[in-house]
Amino acid sequence: MSETQTETTPPIPDSDQQQQQLTDDTTTKLSKMSFSIWPPTKRTRDAVTARLIQTLSEKSVLSDRYGTVPEPEASDMARKIEEEAFNSAGDVDDFKAAGKGDEGGDHGLEILQCYSQEISKRMLEFVKARSAGNAEEVKDEVKEEESVADVET
Repeated sequence: MSETQTETTPPIPDSDQQQQQLTDDTTTKLSKMSFSIWPPTKRTRDAVTARLIQTLSEKSVLSDRYGTVPEPEASDMARKIEEEAFNSAGDVDDFKAAGKGDEGGDHGLEILQCYSQEISKRMLEFVKARSAGNAEEVKDEVKEEESVADVET
């Protein structure tokens, strides 16, 4: 190896003592790492929104029951659903951080679960309301056609 090159791979341990030192070093590094599940990154939130758009606008179990939503409408609604769910989960996070919720350590997983449940709840409310609205429109159209047919006869 030349003088200007640096060694980037850890040395292979020659003895049990070196192996133990390498294990201790790794354990120390891992214990200093932090992993935060809440709040989600912008990239994660964008992925959630994209998935919502796909679920609302393409064939899915949801669309089989409630119908598909045109992509522009699905895009607007997906962004609104995600933002409202994020804010709602953030309110829960603030509540717990203020010591008004469960005591204890990291509650990020609970908040993430709340976020996920809020998205599901709001998406279902939207498709149900939209489906009910479409059903009412169809009923109104049928009534209008019947009225016109009655007048013509």
